Amino acid sequence: MSSNKEKEESISAYGAARSTVSGTPLSTDELRKTEGYFRASLYLCLGMLYLRDNPLLKEPLKVEHLKARLLGHWGSDAGQSFTWIHMNRLIKKYGLNVLFVSGPGHGAPGILSQSYLEGVYSEVYPDKSETAIGMQRFFKQFSFPGGIGSHATPETPGSMHEGGELGYSISHAFGTVFDHPSLITLTMVGDGEAETGPLATSWHSNKFLNPVTDGAVLPVLHLNGYKINNPTLLARISHEELEMLFRGYGWTPYFVEGSDLPSMHQAMAATLEHCVLQIKKIQKQARDTRKPHRARWPMIVLRSPKGWTAPREIDGKHLEGFWRAHQIPITDVLTNPQHLKVLESWMKSYEPEKLFVDGQLIPELKELAPAGNARMSANPVSNGGLLRRPLDIPDFRKYALKDLEPGVSVRGSMTNMSTFLRDIVARNDTTFRVFGPDETESNKLAKIYDAGKKVWLGEYFSEDADGGNLAPAGRVMEMLSEHTVEGWLEGYVLSGRHGLLNSYEPFIHIIDSMVNQHCKWIEKCGEVEWRAKVASLNILLTATVWRQDHNGFTHQDPGFLDVVANKSPEVVRIYLPPDGNTLLSVTNHCLRSVNYVNVVVADKQEHIQFLNMDDAIAHCTKGLGIWGFASNDQGAEPDVVMACCGDVPTHEALAATDLLRRNIPQLKIRFVNVVDLFKLISPSNHPHGLSDKQWKGIFTIDKPIIFNFHSYPWLVHRLTYKRPGQHHLHVRGYKEKGNIDTPFELAVRNQTDRFSLAIDAIDRVESLGNSAAGVREKFRDAQLKAINEAYDKGLDPDYIRNWTWDYPRAT
Repeated sequence: MSSNKEKEESISAYGAARSTVSGTPLSTDELRKTEGYFRASLYLCLGMLYLRDNPLLKEPLKVEHLKARLLGHWGSDAGQSFTWIHMNRLIKKYGLNVLFVSGPGHGAPGILSQSYLEGVYSEVYPDKSETAIGMQRFFKQFSFPGGIGSHATPETPGSMHEGGELGYSISHAFGTVFDHPSLITLTMVGDGEAETGPLATSWHSNKFLNPVTDGAVLPVLHLNGYKINNPTLLARISHEELEMLFRGYGWTPYFVEGSDLPSMHQAMAATLEHCVLQIKKIQKQARDTRKPHRARWPMIVLRSPKGWTAPREIDGKHLEGFWRAHQIPITDVLTNPQHLKVLESWMKSYEPEKLFVDGQLIPELKELAPAGNARMSANPVSNGGLLRRPLDIPDFRKYALKDLEPGVSVRGSMTNMSTFLRDIVARNDTTFRVFGPDETESNKLAKIYDAGKKVWLGEYFSEDADGGNLAPAGRVMEMLSEHTVEGWLEGYVLSGRHGLLNSYEPFIHIIDSMVNQHCKWIEKCGEVEWRAKVASLNILLTATVWRQDHNGFTHQDPGFLDVVANKSPEVVRIYLPPDGNTLLSVTNHCLRSVNYVNVVVADKQEHIQFLNMDDAIAHCTKGLGIWGFASNDQGAEPDVVMACCGDVPTHEALAATDLLRRNIPQLKIRFVNVVDLFKLISPSNHPHGLSDKQWKGIFTIDKPIIFNFHSYPWLVHRLTYKRPGQHHLHVRGYKEKGNIDTPFELAVRNQTDRFSLAIDAIDRVESLGNSAAGVREKFRDAQLKAINEAYDKGLDPDYIRNWTWDYPRAT
């Protein structure tokens, strides 16, 4: 049993370097230059936090040289710069292709400093030149109005992961290396970030990495000991426990720990080189034999002080190595002259006068960085649109559901669409993957496996041959962690490839905030001139709310659409195709699009089909339209508009229209279906929005509109609040009423069933007066009868389940 003293020493971030790999690969001259480059990096980091003028401290530091608001973070900057610098040596030595992913929140100074030193920042932003005035502008813009944020935002060269929301650095990194065999993605994981559920689960990504066809992720877990105001968990467990944790995850951990710079530089140089050579060895063995295997890939645990190289104490209070170094390390320099002197002395300790000549790094240090696109801040993978090529997509019309009788034919929309996806996978076997949390088979997409099975590098059992669909070189990525598969997809798309995620609708909420951040990323990218467009992030939602009756209330939630609708209209699209042919048309459109988040909602069960392919294409092109076969208002003003959005709501709205036309034949009904949800919104708020003139032509401005909606009804009211005659719009949708019900019972609970809709129409059409009271009563009796039968038999009546539209067609 270790003593308490031994335990304390084992987790200390101070002292001479302690490392798994020994060696001193840096010559005396290399060590001197590496230390100089490191000092230059840290000087730039501090300059970004504090300075708006006097960038090289050629004058005594004064309050007027400082920013009026001191914003930003110092804590992780040194560790990130330290790691970046040592990888630069190996890029040059071995000709590596390396991307850097910065996981620690607000760690941008450590990344921006490298981009500036490598000259990339000045190439992208010529006004931030490698001169004194350019450095002054570079410093001032950081966390300053009209400038840049404190994360590795889209404005940051070399970044494809902002890190503002913690937990996704590893999954994003793996997304970049799938199908990218030459790439190593060096990933800094903050120890605060490492406490999140998504990050903890994403360590398992190593079990999906094929060393024959994929690149490698080299994680560096940065244990600097503290979050904003608390110790971090992994920094306070023993070396032995930490090593067991990562060996249990399937990694081979290597440790570099300490604070003494000369010995730490040697230790990191030796360790990082050893890890790179291990990666190369694993890949060579697999590629020479063409036999994929699950390797125990290397990773590094870097333990260094929080705010490394800051003063250890100020006024008797800990700074370096403590939580006070997390954000602005000395907070009162604007009001405390003594502390201003401390800051000046600290910044001068890096000797900027020896490192820079008029703002440019001296030549002997500048040569340490790689050249051209080998510079990590210039790697094209971080600007993945440069690498993106359009998918080879077959003609979706060839996959049409044919010989359909509108409102009568029953087919499986999702099963049919899976054939289309199968052939896309086959034609794009290095640039397209399907992602999902263990639901591809359940979601009726199993035909994809004919072209690309599930990626699996784990152990195989004999029974896996019976429908396991497992293969090392698969194209379907399944793991029961929505966070991880979404992170993989985002990384895959942002690095220049294409993909689709399929998921049960009720549990897509797990990744609400991830999609939120991706929307923000691509919106901001659209404002950055040098960012190339990436493929859209496509999310297919199925196992929808209206067919989750058997799973009960927990599985009934269509609210993801509300989350997406909140995002910028420049980047989000929502489609609810009512049948199989519209699903094909929408999917084809989404897979060809760029710089969007596309959400497609379609149930996986068999449903009535409504449109042949030509009509489906026209309908999807318009986004919404009047269905003539279901309407009887041709040449006349309608008495009521029956509208719908979503496959099951369309079914029920059509059945309601059938009831009304049979029982009140004089009633003029216009039937409208919406496939593009944002057609409802004012064109002033979304580019897809109908003009008010078009709105009037379809919905009228003075007739009741009974709108049956897939999701929560208030979303439609919110989208249409500017529309003329909006007070005539009556939306029915999911109202958070659920149970273990039959599909019909669930619809009745939420007033989306055919009888509720028909009764609503009767109540809204003033011209009917009281003449339809008997019909209304008939509908209510039929509704109650159907509910009672479902309750008694556990199954909806046949006339409900197997209803089809057989009313005579309008001519």
